[in-house]
Amino acid sequence: MSFLDLVKKRRSTRNFSSTPVDRGKLKRCLEAARLAPSACNGQPWRFIVVESVPLREILAERAFSGVHSMNAFAKKAPVLVAVVTLPTRSPAAFAGLLRRFSYPLIDIGIACEHFVLQATEEGLDTCWLGWFNERAVKKILNLKREERVHILLAVGCGSGAQSGEKKRKSLLEISEFR
Repeated sequence: MSFLDLVKKRRSTRNFSSTPVDRGKLKRCLEAARLAPSACNGQPWRFIVVESVPLREILAERAFSGVHSMNAFAKKAPVLVAVVTLPTRSPAAFAGLLRRFSYPLIDIGIACEHFVLQATEEGLDTCWLGWFNERAVKKILNLKREERVHILLAVGCGSGAQSGEKKRKSLLEISEFR
């Protein structure tokens, strides 16, 4: 499959089956994320793969309750990956302060995209989640105060067919040549 075909195939899934995810596939997704580029090679990430049923159920229940319940579908995903943003003292972090810009967040985004594209290659389905109770997630995973969880990835096998083609703006709407 070409890279463009892979990108076209990847989509956000909100209906997961209970089929367990092979750990080898998860490790290849983590390897793809590990190889992502980052500003000044800071690699400001850590991926916590939550596959144990009791921990995943507690995490999902607390992460996706109350005002965060719009993402309650993720409770059915057999794997949740907490993407932890680590504090960094790289030159990029300093430059980001001057520009009021977060290079680590860009780095995390690139690493997560590598993860989900590899997941697609592995025949897995994913959904990025940015709306969840971060405080509860940090407490359950026993994270340090300075560590942040900006993204949770729901990973598994989708249940049911995906509907139609992705709705995207045309190339003319999003680009220009000068």
